[in-house]
Amino acid sequence: MTRKLHAGRFGTLPFTGALFAVSVALGGCNLTSPDIVTGTVPDDYRLRHPIAVTEGEQSIVIFVGRNRGNMTETQRDDVAGMARRWAREGTGGFIADVPSEGPNARAASAIYQEIRSMLTQRGVPGHAITRRPYRSDDPRELATIRLSFPRMKAVAGPCGTWPADLGPSIYDPGYNENKQYYNFGCATQRNIAAMVENPSDLEQPRSETPAYQPRRDIAFDRYRKGNPTATTYPEVDKAKLSDTGK
Repeated sequence: MTRKLHAGRFGTLPFTGALFAVSVALGGCNLTSPDIVTGTVPDDYRLRHPIAVTEGEQSIVIFVGRNRGNMTETQRDDVAGMARRWAREGTGGFIADVPSEGPNARAASAIYQEIRSMLTQRGVPGHAITRRPYRSDDPRELATIRLSFPRMKAVAGPCGTWPADLGPSIYDPGYNENKQYYNFGCATQRNIAAMVENPSDLEQPRSETPAYQPRRDIAFDRYRKGNPTATTYPEVDKAKLSDTGK
């Protein structure tokens, strides 16, 4: 019996060691942080910071004076440009934020009517224009009219995320593997997204436009007569300062 108790006492050591190993493993989970980026982060900056196509907003601000009841020529050009852009890219109706109180509220109301008239004359349906009154935070301030409509836009980011140190760190044991840091390339992607005129160009090519028929007729006429079809530019050689290469 003594031999059995002696063997049982030493037989519990492996079980105790297993419990210790499990407790160490579970305790190590508390060392993680939501700011740590794991190895699943793509190495390609275009995959880390992809450009997405979403619905944004196109807007202009129209400044209104106290006693002016119509728009300036520049403001009319801005509104006409918004109407043309809405016809090409708009995904919803216009919203006009017009001040309801303040020293220039009456003038703003008159200018809104002019804006509405200009938009309808350029093909915007009347039911697609919504007037939304608002109050200015500062009663002394001359409130403005803000004209906007939704449109598709390309976005990327946000940038400025630094989940790991750039140098040696216990939280980034792979710093010496010469990999790109997380924020690398984000600004480039964001700038490209801001410069894209038509977000659909990022997904698919545009359809071909019709050929310029007058120029095509001239080229075919020369071809039928057996003349060279290439265009000559005699003024090109006038700017040369040397005869080298002739």
